[in-house]
Amino acid sequence: MPAIVPAEARPHRASAFLHRHPGVRLGALLSAPMLWYFVMYLAALALLFLTAFWSQDSFTSQIIRELTFENVEEVLTTPVYRSVTLQTIGVAATVTVLCIVLALPAAFFAAKVARPRARRALIVMFLVPLWASYLVKAYAWRGLLSESGVINWVLEPFGLSGPGFSTVAVILVLTYLWLPYMILPIYVSLDRLPNSLLDASGDLGARAGTTFRSVVLPIILPGIAAGSIFTFSLSMGDYIAVSLVGGDELLLGNVIYNNIAGGGNTPLGAALALVSVIIIMLYLLLVRRTGALKEL
Repeated sequence: MPAIVPAEARPHRASAFLHRHPGVRLGALLSAPMLWYFVMYLAALALLFLTAFWSQDSFTSQIIRELTFENVEEVLTTPVYRSVTLQTIGVAATVTVLCIVLALPAAFFAAKVARPRARRALIVMFLVPLWASYLVKAYAWRGLLSESGVINWVLEPFGLSGPGFSTVAVILVLTYLWLPYMILPIYVSLDRLPNSLLDASGDLGARAGTTFRSVVLPIILPGIAAGSIFTFSLSMGDYIAVSLVGGDELLLGNVIYNNIAGGGNTPLGAALALVSVIIIMLYLLLVRRTGALKEL
């Protein structure tokens, strides 16, 4: 007659089994989020890309589910779409470079110069913009950049004026929005940099520029790479800030939104989204080729 296992002992058996099989334990923990990821994100993304190879009836606006490469061909051959794509890449690259330039001194001061109490206050200041609503920040900048805004009011006595609603305004707003995503990874990298290395470099007679290139940069390069992935990809896909402060300027995000959610050509918008994703993937491969991601 088989032994009867008390009910209270069964959970212990399950715990022991999971303890002996860490792979099963990890799979059980990740099953729910991975299922959500595959169903709600990857499946939707795959369906969007499939739509890029369909067509839309110009009279009824109904989707014709027949394989065609007309949308991809139109995106690749139409000068307007090529111009919008190149301008979007230029804006995303400019925002990324500006974020790096602004984040480096801020992160270095917080990690290596500020006292512990001031350091905590600075970290909170870096994080506070992330707590505010995206729309609130974007509309605040729209007010600042308008003709009657504070920027023009301050510059008017000097005979100057602000950028208004233009590409420069888009770059300015996107830099402000994504700057915390660059500061935090660089700060973490600098926080791991021992002060003794900086002292040793100075004792050996190295100048500040040499110390930065030979000691600091190799250590913070993974943080810069991680931050650039955020700033570049977020700038490539943004359309709200561009709509608010870009004036007549169009980037890929706006064209995609106008075609998919604005009642335009949905398959064409999906083809443009495919182009945007391919550009971001190529950027990720480029960053990976530098070797910076190996240290993350």
